[in-house]
Amino acid sequence: MIIQTKAVKLVQIYSTICEQFEKDLKYTCQRFSNNDKQDLTDQEIMTIYLFALEEEQRITVKQIHRFASEYLHSWFPKLGSYVAFSNRLNRLSETFRKLVTSLITEYCPDDCFLDQSLLDSMPIITCSGKRSGKVAKDITDKGYCSTKSMYYYGVKLHALAFRREKTIPFPEEVLITPASVNDLTVFKEAWTNKENRCFFGDKIYHHQDFFSDLEKENNSIMMTPVKAVKGECQEIRNRDKASNDLYSTAVSRVRQPIESFFNWLIEKTNIQRACKVRSTKGLLVHLFGKIAAAFINLIF
Repeated sequence: MIIQTKAVKLVQIYSTICEQFEKDLKYTCQRFSNNDKQDLTDQEIMTIYLFALEEEQRITVKQIHRFASEYLHSWFPKLGSYVAFSNRLNRLSETFRKLVTSLITEYCPDDCFLDQSLLDSMPIITCSGKRSGKVAKDITDKGYCSTKSMYYYGVKLHALAFRREKTIPFPEEVLITPASVNDLTVFKEAWTNKENRCFFGDKIYHHQDFFSDLEKENNSIMMTPVKAVKGECQEIRNRDKASNDLYSTAVSRVRQPIESFFNWLIEKTNIQRACKVRSTKGLLVHLFGKIAAAFINLIF
């Protein structure tokens, strides 16, 4: 059994999932077979996963199933075995992806600055060190994380987030790419259509010619810390150092909350460590399931 306040949260999550299913989630997991009526529904599986992860901090699927078996059996008497639960959960990878998109769209806070966006990415690690990645090779590869000064196998989680005053930003879009993909490449492919926008990014987004054209075409600008020019003489660097440092500090302070957002996401869900996943679908559930759980935390 669970206490009354948590029971209310469980019902709220289940109601939200059922509402989203009626809108569009059902089309991502609809069964076209004679075995389309399950004792344990997809809505119940997603509710168990999100509740145990968000409310009880059960990180792995095995921990989530064990918690449900011990404390949620009266709510979900048809839970079944761990193997069956894990297999059913992996089939919902695209459903979790769609759920994240729906939550981002429908629950955007009113205090967002819709003309100011923060950009960043963080590594999702399936293995690191001298080991080679052998899981989900169709969406993972080897990359380098300059913040942690390490090579790793996995993917990158990219976030484009609306700036908010004195709190973490709210994501407008999140994307997953192989670890080796450059952040600027992702921006060029996915977000160049944003008009009348002021972007704040780190030095990886410094590309004067590209963003000059973007400003002319879409009235959107990119603000990044000042990047040193190769071959520039030391006298010019010394002359401009004070103004460049002041400007870089100002930009970094504005974009710092996107780093806090990633830290908050890691603290709530341990999303960065994906060393226990064993398949592509399992990795997608790990990513979008945990992002959805974090958003559920914000909503309720």
